[in-house]
Order: sequence, then C-alpha cells, then structure tokens
Amino acid sequence: MLDYPALAAVSAVVREGSFERAADALGITPSAVSQRVRGLEERLGTVLVVRAQPCEPTETGRALCAHFDQVRLLEADLAPHLTPQLRKGEAPLTLKVAVNSDSLTTWFPDAAALFVETSGTLLDLIVDDEAHTADRLRSGEVAAVITSDPEPIQGCSTIELGALRYRACASPEFFARHFAEGVDARSLAAAPTLRYDRRDAVQARWAAEFHAVKLSAPTHWVPSTQGFLDFTARGIGWGMHPEPLALPHIASGQLKELPPGEALEVSLYWTVTRLQAGALRALTDAVRKASGAVLQKPRSQRSAST
Repeated sequence: MLDYPALAAVSAVVREGSFERAADALGITPSAVSQRVRGLEERLGTVLVVRAQPCEPTETGRALCAHFDQVRLLEADLAPHLTPQLRKGEAPLTLKVAVNSDSLTTWFPDAAALFVETSGTLLDLIVDDEAHTADRLRSGEVAAVITSDPEPIQGCSTIELGALRYRACASPEFFARHFAEGVDARSLAAAPTLRYDRRDAVQARWAAEFHAVKLSAPTHWVPSTQGFLDFTARGIGWGMHPEPLALPHIASGQLKELPPGEALEVSLYWTVTRLQAGALRALTDAVRKASGAVLQKPRSQRSAST
C-alpha cells in the first residue's frame, strides 16, 4: 500500500515547485515535507522529485502524482457519505486542465463559471498551444485538455467541440503601408507578422491555405492573446485573431481584415480521462455547453445537415 500522506507531500512539491511552498500548502514544516518525500523515495527505491528550481517530478514521480490526483477525484464523490469529522481539514479538490490561450480568452471562462457554481472544485489551468496540450494528458500531468489533436489517448474520451474561427487582421494604417497593392507572396514576406510563441502556426496555416505561401516574414513574439490584439491595433504587425475578439474591432474600423472572408478554422476537442468522477463529468458538461455557444458546429454535424 502507498503512504498517501507522503504521496500528498510529493504532489504538493511538484505542484508548488518547492519544498517551502509545499509546506505552506500542507500546513506543515519544510522539514516534515522533506522527511515524507525522502521516506517514500527510500521505500520505493527510486527518486521521485528532482531537487531544482522549480522542483520537477521524475517519470515515476509524475505517475504517482497522477495516481494521487485520481484518488482525490474519486474520494470527492464519497464526501456526501462521510461524517463531518472525517471531512474535517480536507483540502478543496483541484482539477488540473491544459487549455490554449485563445479558448481561455474567449469561451472557457464561461465553462469555468458554470462548473465552479455548483461543484465547489478549484481549477489549476496550464496554458499551452492547442496542438501540444494532449501531451500533458498523455504524461498524466493533467486530467483533461482542450486540444486540436483528435488522436485517441489510451484511457481517455475525446469529444469534438467545434471550430474556433480566426481572422487575419491589421490596423488600417498597417494595411495601407504594407498591403496597398494586395495581399500576395511579396507583401506577406515583407510585412511584419505576430506570433504567440514558437509553437504558434496559425499565421503560417492561413498563408498556406488561402495564398499558397510558405510564410517567412519578420516576426514579433507576443505571448498574450490580449497583447496580440493590442499590438495589431497599434500597427506593429498583422496576425490571426479569434473571431469573437476580432469582429467588434473590425466593425468599429479599428482593425481591417487582410482579405475579407478568409476565416481559418481550428477544430477543438475536449479529451478527458475516463475516470468515473463527478467533478470530471460536471466539467465536461460545462465545457460542452460553453463551447457550443461560441464555436462553429463540429464539421461532422455541418456535413450531416447539408
């Protein structure tokens, strides 16, 4: 049998990034945290935590943390059947979810509001590119992800949510300066573009899909969805913006579409562990409801209706 108080200490160190912060979270001393972690490592005969800044789990440590999170999820379903004495001192349940920045800025807050309204569960969100969030689920780091990767993951269920549309936009001044003679390979190669980070391929996808251009342009790196919008409005570069954010600025004249009507769709999926926990079911319901109000219908449903 695993020593769950010790496992809770390992999980806290990994989550908080240090023994000191883990001690604060658990309400014990750093020495006690260290003793619990070291004791579990000695009993299992392997290192569980890499002592660094921040602390990182080893492969075994990550697997044990994922197991501990699953146990906590299942225990939460038992709470209504337990006496107040048994529930006393129990930390609130926290769900770890990986989500892309554009979903976090558009529709996911509505899902979170629906979820926490009734569940009393906390959320620990990790922001990553939608093409890579699924890797965090495969590693056991999170319990669910918003992803653009439809590939099945063992032990998980995948639900197609719909597509987030993106519009290629620039400020009117930037457009006049760089695209007065048209949007083509030459102008796209010269006009500065914006990218969220090195994993952001949305601008390149749009250029390839609509203009058959392999995008290679001067690039500003702006790791913030709101910052991305602000940089575009200030005429610093052009970029792809989620339609729910872009349309009001296009309507007001603050932004101009490069060529109107060339909306790129990024299909999004909700992939979640199949663990039969009430919190996961509630979050899944909230995600489906909130995404359905903003995203374009899944392609499968659009095909069926035509």
